[in-house]
Amino acid sequence: MDPEAVSRATRVPHGGTTDTSVLDFSANTNPERPDGVRDVYVAAFDSATRYPDDDYRDFREAAAAYVSRDQRGESGRAGHDTHCSPDDVIPTAGGLEALRLAFEVTLGPGDSALVPQPSFGEYDREIRLQGADPVSVAHDEILDADPKPHEVAVVCTPNNPTGEVAPPDDLRAFADRCREAGTVLIVDEAFLDFTDTPSIAGDPGVVVARSLTKMFGLPGIRAGFAIAVGTLRDRLAVARRSWSLSTPAAAVGAHCMRDEAFVARTRERVASERERLRESLSDDFEVYPSDAPFLLLDVGDRNVDAVVETARERGVAIRDATTFPTLDSHVRVAVKRPDENDQLLRALADV
Repeated sequence: MDPEAVSRATRVPHGGTTDTSVLDFSANTNPERPDGVRDVYVAAFDSATRYPDDDYRDFREAAAAYVSRDQRGESGRAGHDTHCSPDDVIPTAGGLEALRLAFEVTLGPGDSALVPQPSFGEYDREIRLQGADPVSVAHDEILDADPKPHEVAVVCTPNNPTGEVAPPDDLRAFADRCREAGTVLIVDEAFLDFTDTPSIAGDPGVVVARSLTKMFGLPGIRAGFAIAVGTLRDRLAVARRSWSLSTPAAAVGAHCMRDEAFVARTRERVASERERLRESLSDDFEVYPSDAPFLLLDVGDRNVDAVVETARERGVAIRDATTFPTLDSHVRVAVKRPDENDQLLRALADV
């Protein structure tokens, strides 16, 4: 990290609220959790009087199997079968730490990184903290961009806040061009497990960042990981903080990733409810197509602050998406359970 850059950095706004009196649609986390999580956490907490095993073998084996799982069965979609070795997994305290670690080992002062816009605001911040410069490209044009002038290129799939997944063949073609150019490709797959699209993990020259926050509804646990191969994996492994996961986070994360039935149920519910919300909300808003557990809405000539405040007065928190560059009349809403989604629709009626 560049000390000079730190003095110029600022914090990035995010969704989520600590107000328990409202239903939170501003953060894109699963409202449900796998069975047995509490018991796993309590058992692991009893072992927290000792340092964690810094090898995290059980967590890495669970993560490798989770990412490698054949994801074509639900859709019948042919494509690339991801294979990930436990040795390729770098445990981190959440997906954001995986991103920071990736930028730390690939960027320095004066470098540049290609980033999608609008997208997750932490990319710009983390790149700038290394003393490097983010270079923005429209999120739907990033896979056609020329990576040659840049040390790093970033892709978010599905993209936050717009929601579309990157076509796997196009993403791999872009990864090929990045390798030819000597550009490291960092792919943020924080929401990919809500889809049946295979991960790009295991491709040379690519760092994948994964989060367990969203699918498993445990943002406070702070568990995630990076995946890379070859010398890039070695750099991440050396730079990783020692004891990068707490004992409870590692145990809970491994437990969650092994619950295939929970993931399947969540995907089915999110897909069905997302379509129902899209159809209902399209009567009053422009709704972006989405493969993610959220929808981006253009509120048109309405005042965004007034829409957000009216929804809150009706018991629902939604995300003011004007904090994302290029969005000036937008809000983002999560996809939750049917009864909760009904409350969202009532809160946004006639705003």
